[in-house]
Amino acid sequence: MAAFTLSFFGGEHDVAATAIDRAVELNPNSAHAWMVYGLVSCYRGQPDPAIEAYSRAMRLSPQDRLGRVITAGMALAHMVAGRYEASLDWAERTLRQAPGHAISLVDKAVACAHLDRIEEARAAVSQLLELQPWLTIAWFKASATRYPAELRARYVAGLRKAGMPVE
Repeated sequence: MAAFTLSFFGGEHDVAATAIDRAVELNPNSAHAWMVYGLVSCYRGQPDPAIEAYSRAMRLSPQDRLGRVITAGMALAHMVAGRYEASLDWAERTLRQAPGHAISLVDKAVACAHLDRIEEARAAVSQLLELQPWLTIAWFKASATRYPAELRARYVAGLRKAGMPVE
């Protein structure tokens, strides 16, 4: 599955939120349910509930083999909030666990670009393009349709500033 095409309930984020609320009500100790709660909250433009959900998932399963999903989710949640330094910190934490984690390289590039750390942003894009040479801004726009429009625009602006190919 392509990194940015992940969706829950076909983009019906309110329906997904209702379902995941029920899931965590039934099993409040499911780290995986809290990870999904975090992602759905990000898609709904709600970074603070997302951060709380990812934090809870980390507490419930600190050695989870999907730890990179949690840390990448934290990077996304901070990106949603416009907290670029925190997003970068979490993206780098993910990359220490999983070097070449594509979503985290995107987050790193975008956060660095918005922090005017252009050399680091370009290095992240270069590394990303080694892994996924077909990746372009046009592809990202077409694939990131589940992101809130304002967030997608910030990603596109950051990727452009970081030197991602347009077409």
